[in-house]
Amino acid sequence: MAIERTLCIIKPDGVRNQNIGNIVAMIQAAGFRILGLKLTRISPAVAGEFYGVHKERPFYGELVNFMSSGAIVPIALEKENAIADWRALIGSTDPAEAAEGTIRKKYATSKGENAVHGSDSVENGINEVAFFFAESELINNA
Repeated sequence: MAIERTLCIIKPDGVRNQNIGNIVAMIQAAGFRILGLKLTRISPAVAGEFYGVHKERPFYGELVNFMSSGAIVPIALEKENAIADWRALIGSTDPAEAAEGTIRKKYATSKGENAVHGSDSVENGINEVAFFFAESELINNA
């Protein structure tokens, strides 16, 4: 298996509900290497650019508003099989359908406020990490 990168974003609800440390602990326990992490806010324009792939979907406006409503924590992660392992760790988009022990089962409150974002492909993992982090910000030898 190849080493892959994926992006986690602890969403505004995860930050607001003080679950940053809990989520980071789950990430580390699952064997991911954290290459970069920061607490930040994004504007509606930046959120719209990041989620541009969903522009034609009915939830796009709500998603952009939510993601720009408070602080977020983008985290660049690396691991063998990172995309599939991260998707398994976060669980289903709807926390009611998420498996026990997943991040969304533990910390999400609804389908719209589901605690974390996760890249859905190797290509998106690379692009999404680069959206939030310059390569010079990533620590590869931690």
